Amino acid sequence: MAKILIPTPLRQYAGGSDAVQVEAATAGEALEQLVSLHPDLKKQLFNDEGRLRSFVNVYVSDEDIRYLERDKTPVKADDTLSIVPSIAGGR
Repeated sequence: MAKILIPTPLRQYAGGSDAVQVEAATAGEALEQLVSLHPDLKKQLFNDEGRLRSFVNVYVSDEDIRYLERDKTPVKADDTLSIVPSIAGGR
């Protein structure tokens, strides 16, 4: 099973979980399973058209899926997916 790491700011929408195990063939399927397990995450990760929000970055084994096959990026059973929300602000 692939593992999805949930960043601290999103854990409140995932019942406090820091990671979730899913069985998926692609990054898109993995994220679909994640939001089916934790529906409150859906509006945090996806826009109204069902696309990943622009400020949410997803990595499969340290590779940004935007530079691979996006939601069709293959996922193996031993892969780790990381959700990294962009942080803005500062001086």
